[in-house]
Amino acid sequence: MLRKLWLTFAQAVAVALAVLLVVTSFRPQWLPARPWPAWVPASWSPQSSSGRQQAILSYSAAAQRATPSVVNIFTSKELEEPDYPPGNDPRFRRFFGEQYAQPQPTYSLGSGVIVSSDGLILTNHHVVESADEIEVLLSDGRRARASVVGSDPDTDLAVLRVDIRELPAIAFGKSEDAKVGDVVLAIGNPFGVGQTVTMGIISALGRSQLGINTFENFIQTDAAINPGNSGGALVDADGRLLGINTAIYSPSGGSLGIGFATPASSALHVMEQLVRDGAVTRGFIGVEPQDLTPELAEAFQLPRNEGAVIAGLVRDGPAERAGVRIGDILVAVNDVAVKNTTAMLDTIAKLSPGATVTFRFIRDNKQIDIRIVVGKRPRPQELPPR
Repeated sequence: MLRKLWLTFAQAVAVALAVLLVVTSFRPQWLPARPWPAWVPASWSPQSSSGRQQAILSYSAAAQRATPSVVNIFTSKELEEPDYPPGNDPRFRRFFGEQYAQPQPTYSLGSGVIVSSDGLILTNHHVVESADEIEVLLSDGRRARASVVGSDPDTDLAVLRVDIRELPAIAFGKSEDAKVGDVVLAIGNPFGVGQTVTMGIISALGRSQLGINTFENFIQTDAAINPGNSGGALVDADGRLLGINTAIYSPSGGSLGIGFATPASSALHVMEQLVRDGAVTRGFIGVEPQDLTPELAEAFQLPRNEGAVIAGLVRDGPAERAGVRIGDILVAVNDVAVKNTTAMLDTIAKLSPGATVTFRFIRDNKQIDIRIVVGKRPRPQELPPR
């Protein structure tokens, strides 16, 4: 009798486990949040974070949430007439026709992201730089002329405004919480073919010293980004904005799986100043820095290889007036250590123009403190010669 009960119990358990296996494999949504006993580790459950990630077969919800906020941007620029326009020569008109008599406008394209429902659009500076006309194409097919609210060449960001209200503004994510390996979607208008969504992961964070912008802190991704994606959105798996697509690494001009986006937190900080003041105000002392490499540290006989070597000075700039010399090594600003040129530029940029700040240098293997009155960083085209 006992044996018969045991066999019945074993068969019932086997059938129950088989049913559970089938449901877990083909209909996991039928299961409660935690179908396992309390003593079973949560990581074993198909409803754990790893289980949920494995169950994701589509990112259409994220794409549908973000794509209405991404726009296509078309710009045009009239070419200046040369001193001796060949179109005025009758012989030129005879052989080449009237269409070549006058300079033809140039056209370019890019992308942008709607960041407020009242018509503000975030894009790249290089997308709208020197444009005579800017036209925005919304995802619903509407077109509108756009004006430039402000732009910042140092971060390659610009803010546009269109005279349309109740636009679908994108939700901002926390780019500072992003991690390498997170899934991301890149949305834009590559090669002018129309709005396109590509998928990849975050390949690296904090990329700098690429020579793309003055201030660099890029998110690197392998999501396909091509010409025309500039100014478009890099979003997370929930469709929230993580960055503004800015550049690609590609000798051929096509996607090689190395794209760069400006973090949303940095873009938001720049955008707020552009909307408020029309420009970004940054501190400036007028130096040309160079990283202190181990080779330079050995040449200077220094016990450290962190800091920024002053390789050049802006003539009559704040640093030169305060007594800074070429060859000085900047190691701290207001007792905050400076590890490299990127850290130096970021630290100085955050200083308030007009403030007097203590800069610590190494000169002739001795530490010296120099107080410098911080100036206002000019726009790139306004920088004086060195």
